[in-house]
Amino acid sequence: MTRQAPRIVELVNLATARLRGGAPAEPLAGEELVTAFAAGLGDDTRAALRAGPDAGAGLAALATELREALLAERPADQAARINAMIRRYGAQPYLVEDVGQPFHLHFHGSGGTPVEALGGEFATALALIVDGYGPARFGQCEAQQCEAVYIDLTRNGSRRYCGAACTARAKSAAYRTRRRG
Repeated sequence: MTRQAPRIVELVNLATARLRGGAPAEPLAGEELVTAFAAGLGDDTRAALRAGPDAGAGLAALATELREALLAERPADQAARINAMIRRYGAQPYLVEDVGQPFHLHFHGSGGTPVEALGGEFATALALIVDGYGPARFGQCEAQQCEAVYIDLTRNGSRRYCGAACTARAKSAAYRTRRRG
């Protein structure tokens, strides 16, 4: 389920972050959100998402729910939000055999839309990450002018930035501060 982490982060950041990488960013909505997010999905999922009714609004709502779960202040609040999403989207396990891979579990939601299917899978992925890594593995980028979220799957749980660009910006700023002081 950890392979869903980049997709979760991408959706949340596309639809909710107003500052990314040190610059203002307009959160995507509607068809723009569907197009941008679907670009990283498989052909079948991409086609289903594009054909789904109100997929943009559904993805935006899902992104907001995910952000609230990722950034909940207390582990109990985080668990409550994730559990509510699992119930809402009716996540149900089933085995899938992808080309070149052994059977593995998927947890698509039981709803009728592609967004509901993703909601079930993403909520379950978050639950499994909390179970396997602990509740402190989600966060918002600590770089200035960045509201992007991240999921920390590193061995030592040391991640503090959304990506390499923000890490480099933060390190450069710290270096400049040290040189001045």
